[in-house]
Amino acid sequence: MSPTSSPAAGASLSAARRSRELTEAVGGPLVDVLVVGLGATGAGVALDAAARGLSVVAVDAHDLAFGTSRWSSKLIHGGLRYLASAQLDVAHESAVERGVLMERTAPHLVHAQPFVLPLTPLVSRGQAALAWAGFRAGDTLRLAARTARATLPAPRRLSAVETRHLAPALRSDRLRGGLLSWDGRLTDDARLVTALARTAAARGARVLTRVRALELTASGARVRDELTGEEGVVRARAVVNASGVWAGDLVEGIRIRPSRGTHLVLRSDRIGPLPAGLHVPVPGETNRFVLVLPQGDGRVYVGLTDEPVEGDVPDVPSVPESDVGFLLDVLGSVLDVPVRREDVVGAFAGLRPLLDTTPADRPGAGPRTADVSRRHAVLTSSEGVITVVGGKLTTYRRMAEDAVDAAVAARRLGAGPSPTAGLPLVGAAAPHVLAGLRAPRRLVRRYGTEALAVQALADGDARLGERVLPDHPVTGAELLWAVRHEGALDEADLLDRRTRIGLVPQDRAEALEAVRDLVGRTTAGRD
Repeated sequence: MSPTSSPAAGASLSAARRSRELTEAVGGPLVDVLVVGLGATGAGVALDAAARGLSVVAVDAHDLAFGTSRWSSKLIHGGLRYLASAQLDVAHESAVERGVLMERTAPHLVHAQPFVLPLTPLVSRGQAALAWAGFRAGDTLRLAARTARATLPAPRRLSAVETRHLAPALRSDRLRGGLLSWDGRLTDDARLVTALARTAAARGARVLTRVRALELTASGARVRDELTGEEGVVRARAVVNASGVWAGDLVEGIRIRPSRGTHLVLRSDRIGPLPAGLHVPVPGETNRFVLVLPQGDGRVYVGLTDEPVEGDVPDVPSVPESDVGFLLDVLGSVLDVPVRREDVVGAFAGLRPLLDTTPADRPGAGPRTADVSRRHAVLTSSEGVITVVGGKLTTYRRMAEDAVDAAVAARRLGAGPSPTAGLPLVGAAAPHVLAGLRAPRRLVRRYGTEALAVQALADGDARLGERVLPDHPVTGAELLWAVRHEGALDEADLLDRRTRIGLVPQDRAEALEAVRDLVGRTTAGRD
């Protein structure tokens, strides 16, 4: 893909396109594949099917990345954690998919992230040796996955001085040094989903947000337009349920065991310069860490928990004070000046859609969620609906491929193998091409080659070049781009998913009026 100052052909999602394609889909001709859910997996299924030449309709009751896919740690893991639990197939799959994202499909969105594990008095020499062996094993995984050394540098030991240089906020008292490792890191998980959906749209998929699936059958779904209340039917040869933690609400027999992962949001100046992220060992655990993740936008995330969730699944999970206290306690074990509760300016929680494989008469029994396998599963109901569950953000592409393979085989659809391992997403280009773009580096990391088009909006209107908030880098041009090309329909889409302003309630409130004004002007056709 070559640099351009306009959006990729056919990849623009807008309110007008949604309205037109919804009218065509409901009550329209039979399509090959109907996808329900537009998180990373569902958007990946839509792309995979469309890339094979199949006709596709993909719906979500809310917005792109409304659920779990916007609440992650923004990391593309290489599978190190799964080596420790002898899940070698999951570890290798993760490492392969990490390499695919970093080197082929989304090098503009996924970059190498350094992490420091500080060797404090709380980390015994035996634990340090075990961690070092793990990092070396992780590098072997990189090699087995054929990911280049230039993409992910080798782990190495750090002196105490080097460790403090990469993380000045660390307590220096009896600091023995540190261990440096590398992994993949997303600029933004919701932006990955947006890129997937837009790439699918460029291949002909109809991507329809605010369309709720009320009832699924093997031959389609009854749906409701959440903007108008109108109902209708979308007919399809194959139906894929990719609704994550809500999968069991649409298909009988699917049992999900949600696990809550909580992150705190801090202002960057509270911790100070962080050239690297941190792995902070959880006391009493051999393979669990709290992560400190600098975001480059004036914020730092601290996460995450792994706690089982009982009862009904909410649209937006709440963050209990017990999670906040746990994360602050672990973080405080390594900092020179502990972070206080009042320093936490925001928090978010996501629910991992883990498959419950315990006996039907004992749902939820078995190991704690932290120990439940992250393998994914593709299941076909007695009705013939295909459901894809489990897994994790890193392996969304493989999950999507397996789901479409199942649909093709079950319904004898005329399609070949998946091409998505080598299919660049919207905005992707080789690193040297991205480096040569005449656009701000921050925009390149969020939009890739389309950064030129976003910057052109700002250059053409001084108002659009201004920041929405004084202390946050997002500009009006990015909001306008999201409305015109990324399917944003209202203020919440802009604040909470196309940008991450909404993660801090105070910032969200301050930006709301400006965002509302821009949406109003755009809707009225004045921009």
